[in-house]
Amino acid sequence: MLTSDFDYDLPPELIAQTPAEPRNSSRLLVLDRATGSIQHRNFNQVLDYLRPGDVMVFNQSRVIPARIHGRRQGTGGRVQLLLLRRESSGLWQALGRPGRGLRPGSIIEVEASESPHTLLYESGAEATLPSNPGADEGLRVEVIASGEGGIKTVRLSSEEEILRLGEMPLPPYIHHRLEEPERYQTVYASETGSAAAPTAGLHFTQPLLDRLKDAGVELVFLTLHVGLDTFRPVEGEDPREHHIHTEYYELGEQAANTLNRARSGGRRIIAVGTTSVRVLEQVARRARPGDTNRLFASQGQADLFILPGYQFQVVDAIITNFHLPRSTLLMLVSAFAGREQVLAAYHEAIDQRYRFYSFGDAMLIE
Repeated sequence: MLTSDFDYDLPPELIAQTPAEPRNSSRLLVLDRATGSIQHRNFNQVLDYLRPGDVMVFNQSRVIPARIHGRRQGTGGRVQLLLLRRESSGLWQALGRPGRGLRPGSIIEVEASESPHTLLYESGAEATLPSNPGADEGLRVEVIASGEGGIKTVRLSSEEEILRLGEMPLPPYIHHRLEEPERYQTVYASETGSAAAPTAGLHFTQPLLDRLKDAGVELVFLTLHVGLDTFRPVEGEDPREHHIHTEYYELGEQAANTLNRARSGGRRIIAVGTTSVRVLEQVARRARPGDTNRLFASQGQADLFILPGYQFQVVDAIITNFHLPRSTLLMLVSAFAGREQVLAAYHEAIDQRYRFYSFGDAMLIE
């Protein structure tokens, strides 16, 4: 197994730059794992593939406005910070652009900036940032420590106020400004903490969720806070040597009980998004000795790297978007449905002009 086995060519114009309107108007490619057959539908028709008693599992994490603009105290140099993970109250891991000179003790005065969101990804140069719109007096970020990969530990003087001034951190392949930040949130997002959206859930509207419940489908919610490493390709040629990123997760007791009842009754568990898959399979691997068929409420760091050959213990079907080449997410989906079948479905989607990635169309793999 090589990383290049998970590569494919995607015409740039198929990378969705804006979300579908309305949410559930996106297209849906349905892949049958057993036969390899493909059907082309509208996402609003997903109910045609569900049955009473199915349990759908959603990630309720909410994206934080994690891009912060400011100036270095003393030099006036412009800085962008991207908050990655909350360590404790006011203490975060972050990336800084430009990173040079951001040493422990550096102070950044926060600005209420109106700059385009794409700048952090397309350039780290200070000249690309807009003129100073004025710092919010007293709002500061202090660099506490430097770590591997340019990651800084920073302290926010007022977490709530600084996040209020932040911008939504869209993925690097989206070059259009998002006019409505809520379109990069799921309608059920409630637990703040992600640096990127669990995008499979973006296709659901509240009326569609209500229709699911009316049809006898049970809805379960868990939390996994998505990190920006989700966009990072596997760089080495042997994916088994790749160091998978960890992400905080939480599965509540009520959700675990619902899942256990469904599993004991032979009902299907349908994961909405690869983040939900990771949590469910992570929790299953941490089952208590002598009770391996039950899921228990838990929280911690998800570090499960799912590659072809993995034996799924919980998930029976997946709703997911189309993923980047050479990514851990494409490898996860390939583990579930077979690499050749998945890539064949991707090539079919390209031929049919599906929209790819975060704001793109969806797959149902059953």
